[in-house]
Amino acid sequence: MSNKHKIGILGFGCVGQGLYDVLQHNQLLEIANICVKDKEKERPLPATAFTFDAQQLLQDDSIDLLAELISDPKEAYLLVKQALLEGKTVVSANKKMIAENLPELVQLQQQYKGVLLYEAAVCGSIPILRTLEAYYSTEPLKEVSGILNGSSNYILHKLDTENLSYEEALHQAQALGFAETDPTLDVGGYDALHKICIIAAHAFGVVVPLQKVLRFGISRVSTQDVALAQAVGARIKLVASAKINNLGELEVQVLPTFVFPDNELYYVHAEFNGVQLDARFAGSQFLKGRGAGSHPTGSAVWADVSAALAGYKYTYPKLQAATTPVAADATLRVYLRLAAQNGELPNLPWHEVTSFGVNSQVVQLVGTILRSDLLQHQQELEARGAFIAQLPDELAEEELLRAAIATELVAA
Repeated sequence: MSNKHKIGILGFGCVGQGLYDVLQHNQLLEIANICVKDKEKERPLPATAFTFDAQQLLQDDSIDLLAELISDPKEAYLLVKQALLEGKTVVSANKKMIAENLPELVQLQQQYKGVLLYEAAVCGSIPILRTLEAYYSTEPLKEVSGILNGSSNYILHKLDTENLSYEEALHQAQALGFAETDPTLDVGGYDALHKICIIAAHAFGVVVPLQKVLRFGISRVSTQDVALAQAVGARIKLVASAKINNLGELEVQVLPTFVFPDNELYYVHAEFNGVQLDARFAGSQFLKGRGAGSHPTGSAVWADVSAALAGYKYTYPKLQAATTPVAADATLRVYLRLAAQNGELPNLPWHEVTSFGVNSQVVQLVGTILRSDLLQHQQELEARGAFIAQLPDELAEEELLRAAIATELVAA
């Protein structure tokens, strides 16, 4: 009789194939079957390795654990929910499904004694959730921020280091498998949004509604924007953050950001991810690793598989005793570039605004505005092709203007 544990795999895309490769180097786990949908698709394994019926895996009591690695978040939710209702152990890499349904998924685990682990849903190969659960389970955190999307970071890195256009860098990312054919989830900031909301639940014990989080992506970034950042000594990075403000409230956002060399994120390149943690007593920590790719993510799934088989589960210590309110609002200082409409500035409720590049084609300005006002006007700004990046308070408007003149972005 075999002493091997048996695993059922739901999905055989990029991550599923990565997990399969990793499992070939483990002698204590047997793949029972792999469930896929497309019967016509060519695959590198014999047909006997696959099933087209997920229930065949869900109803097989000889399977010790299920790995849910499909792309459809709605289907993933139904499969994971069914497994948890039956008290099964599941690992998942579907960050959208988890972010949208986390309270229910936690409740199902507690009520039916199932286990759900999802390290691979956040930051690829970086063990951020395990770190938050184990090391910072009782210590108050002040901030968690980072580069959480490898595809966007690869594109921005190419713009910064090789002076490529956004379109050229995107095509490279797609050719290497870092970005999907439809890259909207990555470059639109949605992927980072789902990840930071999952992180916030483990780091601060707060489930933040996705629709209340300010989110801008990088799809409108231009060589102009990159040149301006370089001229002031910065790099543009897509930064997701969750932090406690001076009122003890949690602020969560996803925004392109001017990052300077005194920040560890400045040195996170290509498809890598980086996460900064600032704890009240332990101080600052920084974790870096590959955030995209078949094998790095497959490795993270395998880490969850091995941990689950050893009896590990999330205890959600901060979620159980959450007292931190979500911030009602906050003021942001941003750089904005968008297509001009008769040379007019966008009709936003700025607190302060300095225009340094207004002509018949483009509007460039620096402004201070409430996060809620940006959120309210987000669709309008995106429709006008706006690129928005957060600026540090210490970066003066005069310095930006001098940089814009030096790079010939505006006339002297």
